[in-house]
Amino acid sequence: MSGKVYVIHDNPSWLPPFRAAFDAEGVPLEEWLLTEGAIDLSSEPPEGVFWSRLSASAHTRDRALSKDYGRAVLRWLSAWGRTVINGADVLELEVSKVAQHVALQHAGIEVARTVAVLGTDGIVERAAEFGAPFISKHNQGGKGLGVRRWDSVDEFAAWVDGPDFEPSPDGITLLQELLVAKAPFITRAEFVAGSLVYAVRVDTSAGSFELCPAEACAIPGADGVEPEPMFRRRDDVDPELVDRYLAFLAAEGIGIAGIEFIETRDGRTVTYDVNTNTNYNPDVEATAPRSGPREIARWLGSLLPQEVVGARG
Repeated sequence: MSGKVYVIHDNPSWLPPFRAAFDAEGVPLEEWLLTEGAIDLSSEPPEGVFWSRLSASAHTRDRALSKDYGRAVLRWLSAWGRTVINGADVLELEVSKVAQHVALQHAGIEVARTVAVLGTDGIVERAAEFGAPFISKHNQGGKGLGVRRWDSVDEFAAWVDGPDFEPSPDGITLLQELLVAKAPFITRAEFVAGSLVYAVRVDTSAGSFELCPAEACAIPGADGVEPEPMFRRRDDVDPELVDRYLAFLAAEGIGIAGIEFIETRDGRTVTYDVNTNTNYNPDVEATAPRSGPREIARWLGSLLPQEVVGARG
């Protein structure tokens, strides 16, 4: 095999840290931006390693069809026997929280009690059966968009029937138990190539569900004196949980991912999100013993012939 690493994506604004990492590692990188394009299905793809960073939130950037075109591109690459990291099957996990939920549950990892409802007919009745408080979220989400807390079914019913109701791009709304953390944070564990790179403690005391680590985020510190970082490294994640995550990722063929979990007031550790186009917080990266983007560049570069990588070194 020869060639380069091709990153398949729908959002150029997320790419600068990766461009820098690949350049630092001397690994040739070419971007395939799937906002338009065409495939000659009789043609052979170029040689190389293909890395999918297609996103569940593409619809928020007016690129809703990127995932559908991405399905076609990834199947085409696979049919030609190309090395694809986070390929077509992984994309289905990225764009469906139902798919994530059932895969995690099958792997013996605890997940939140959840009901998936198509459309709005009967959704209020299902919410009443479910019981308040609860949260609603989009099956195809990303960045915590579409997640709302409900303390009464009546409030939820008024929202569903009102002008502010926001349907999931795929029409599936999830009703999910409200998980109460024992401390106001969640944890995101970052994995590359079958290894934990580091875990991140994400402060949730501000009450937001939009926790994308690529965004510049800070919350007021004590007495408003200094801002506290929203993201900071965490070094005490249970090794047994890490092992379960590694087994899950291997079983699902996921090479790169961030997995988020919450430790609840009643003593549970509940996993609720698998992000296969993970971003990395620059403040955490600055102090981490290993860099997420650099680990990705090294790993994908190792899948290329050494003469290709060496030519850039």
